[in-house]
Amino acid sequence: MKYSSIPVAQSVVLLCLEKGINHIVISPGSRNAPLTIGFTHHPEMKTYSVVDERSAAFFALGIAQQIQKPVALVCSSGSAVLNYYPAISEAFYSDIPLVVISADRPIERIDIGDGQTIRQRNVFENHILYSANLYSEYVPDSTLTDPKLIQKQREATKHNQQEINKALNEALSGQGPVHINVPFYEPLYNTTEEKLVNPIIVEEPVKSMELTEDYLQPFVKKWNTAKRKLVIVGVLHPNTIEQQFLDTLGEDPSVLVFTETTSNLHHPNFFTRIDNIIGSLDDNGFKNLQPELLVTIGGMIISKKIKAFLREYQPDQHWHIDPKKAYDTFFCLNKHFKVPVNYFWNQFLPQTSSVASDYQKEWLAVRTQRDLKHQEYIQNMGWCDFKAFDRILSRLRHCSQLQLGNSSTVRYVQLFDIDKTLKVFCNRGTSGIDGSTSTAVGAAVGSAMPTTLITGDLSFFYDSNALWNAHLPKDFKIIVVNNSGGGIFRILPGDKTSQAFENYFETVHNLDASHLCKMYGLAYFSAENESELAEAQDAFYAENDRPCLLEIKTPRIENDQVLLGYFKYLR
Repeated sequence: MKYSSIPVAQSVVLLCLEKGINHIVISPGSRNAPLTIGFTHHPEMKTYSVVDERSAAFFALGIAQQIQKPVALVCSSGSAVLNYYPAISEAFYSDIPLVVISADRPIERIDIGDGQTIRQRNVFENHILYSANLYSEYVPDSTLTDPKLIQKQREATKHNQQEINKALNEALSGQGPVHINVPFYEPLYNTTEEKLVNPIIVEEPVKSMELTEDYLQPFVKKWNTAKRKLVIVGVLHPNTIEQQFLDTLGEDPSVLVFTETTSNLHHPNFFTRIDNIIGSLDDNGFKNLQPELLVTIGGMIISKKIKAFLREYQPDQHWHIDPKKAYDTFFCLNKHFKVPVNYFWNQFLPQTSSVASDYQKEWLAVRTQRDLKHQEYIQNMGWCDFKAFDRILSRLRHCSQLQLGNSSTVRYVQLFDIDKTLKVFCNRGTSGIDGSTSTAVGAAVGSAMPTTLITGDLSFFYDSNALWNAHLPKDFKIIVVNNSGGGIFRILPGDKTSQAFENYFETVHNLDASHLCKMYGLAYFSAENESELAEAQDAFYAENDRPCLLEIKTPRIENDQVLLGYFKYLR
């Protein structure tokens, strides 16, 4: 088998393999040649070539999101590594493990005027779990004989192997991004058939956990006496929480469980559309909903309305359950159970008892009323974004994966009770529009499931290099809702009539996706009204020999009034 002749490059490849990291996304370059040679020639490595580093990083994030283990990114030196930053920050806040392996020049070549050279050490410092800055390992032309040089070489090698172990272990145990910066001396392309290193293997630290009955007793007492308990679930991977615990919570009359589209949890008594419930409440309604005890689970919460509600109508207690971190989203957090969620419920629920309460019953009645109003409003609306989403969501493939763009897209989907066989994902760590398509492509590759991305026009055009990828599955489908600009800004306060608003906020355009589809070989379908959409969907879902894109054009002006009118109608 062919190896790079540079020992540190071999150490990186062999330790990745030892830790089970075998999905490698490589962007072309020269300085990273020793790494590219090592990864691409190893039969147990699955390698992908993606030219645009920003897109490559989101592609890797999508794969890692699905396989739930680290994916490695490999790039050249210079500005290449900086293009990873948007995806690194998303991985940091979404707890998705990525391993950035950047090639670099030796430290004495930094800041002296060499090309393609920047200060790469600790470049992701604020959004990284660990930064491993390796030493350059000089490869002499002949065998070293000086004992001091041999010792220095051995120490550099051992240091590098320890640092690589630390970084990879942190990605695995901490479930987040790490950075390994590897400076290389030239020559870069020399190879050998010989394995030059046998790197030390440092095992992951074992994290112990224990919630004893005595420890939990004060919290059990609070739970058993609270007649209004609210459980809110943010972003979760499908099947994260055991159904037995969901059933117990769903059948407790004193508990409301609010979930979001990205929670991937289901029970008949759960409230899946938070904004439909609270979006039209007055002060009395909020007071009736105000919980005594709030329990939060999972990652980021999308609904701005639930955040505003709980920041004003605060619970007596707020507990968060997560083995890694807890955000004080509502400014009232007073307990972080730093354990896996299933372990917590397994230890906690057997000690609890039911309390007489009409909390759930009353709000289930409100939900029923809201559902009827929801259907009435949709039936009477004209062609707009809202109507388009209603039609889109009614035709998605069962038992498939749904990837959502940010901004308006995910918020519209939150208003619907979607197919419960879908697995739903969205980049909510930083909530950016910049990498949704690239992430969806990676997720489709990582899951091997039929995958549909629903996205807005600005997000799609921003990330159009996602289609410059040889790994797009044939059954990958994109739905672009094109309302000719950033329509979400029409919902926000401010003057909507000025030229400045159109240019600098809404960013009005007349683009369509047809030419991009032609360039990248995607089948293209379009619709501009409800009847055209029904016809286009038939053809769109029948095409499975190549990736497809369905562009749905909606009016630019009306959408904000339809959405604002929706919450008024629910009252």
